[in-house]
Amino acid sequence: MAADGTGRIVLAATPIGNIGDASPRLVELLQTADVVAAEDTRRLHRLASSLGVSVGGRIISYHEHNEASKTSELLDQVREGKTILVVSDAGMPAVSDPGFRLVEGAVAAGLTVTAVPGPSAVLTALALSGLPTDRFCFEGFLPRKAGERSARLAELGSERRTMVFFEAPHRLEAMLRALDERFGPGRRAAVCRELTKTYEEVLRGTVRELLQWAEQNEVRGEIAVVVAGAAEEAPARPEDHVAAVNELVAKGVRLKEAVAAVADDARISKRELYSAVLAAR
Repeated sequence: MAADGTGRIVLAATPIGNIGDASPRLVELLQTADVVAAEDTRRLHRLASSLGVSVGGRIISYHEHNEASKTSELLDQVREGKTILVVSDAGMPAVSDPGFRLVEGAVAAGLTVTAVPGPSAVLTALALSGLPTDRFCFEGFLPRKAGERSARLAELGSERRTMVFFEAPHRLEAMLRALDERFGPGRRAAVCRELTKTYEEVLRGTVRELLQWAEQNEVRGEIAVVVAGAAEEAPARPEDHVAAVNELVAKGVRLKEAVAAVADDARISKRELYSAVLAAR
């Protein structure tokens, strides 16, 4: 039970590979929490064994298939004053892992939610990618079906922030091919494999180069893919649209009408485009 008598939910990050990354607070909570809600109870026992501790509270399974049914039960136990520790298989719960429903319910009910920060595959991949880190977004796993995956990437075509994805090793080649087709072969990216583990590997290059690597190798392990955002387009210049105006004029369109049509389409000033046309004559 919480020291102050009030219940709380604690989201605790677990190692994504290297057991040495487990925090002292995680170790303490594994031993003292009233309830440990684990994505996979077998992995929880292996984690505790590796850390040399025994889980002190009741262990329940809490994963994507039973979140809806288990959330109310857990919230009731928080109301009773219990500390609920939530752990996923690796990394931070609620980030592409179970936990969001519980946090959402706790917030709506005015219950206490806190976190024990720690390892994160998203942030680790981003930091190691060599791509801009000042603005980024996490997109999780792309849809498995080709059509849905293409539609999602079309939505991200103009995204300027660095993007972080997760992907299964056996689908990496298909994902990189989709990136190549939608974003272009020259877009910079990084494939981060087995982060913090013995065989950690980070490959950096263009999407096309990484696709060629995936085609030639049997990819294994946990995968994060980091992709550079779209380049900022240079502002439109009136001079770049003079030829389009002249083409319309050659077809019999009056100059002012041609300028107005091209300017509206290019979203530039009619006055500046008109001046550019006259200057080019």
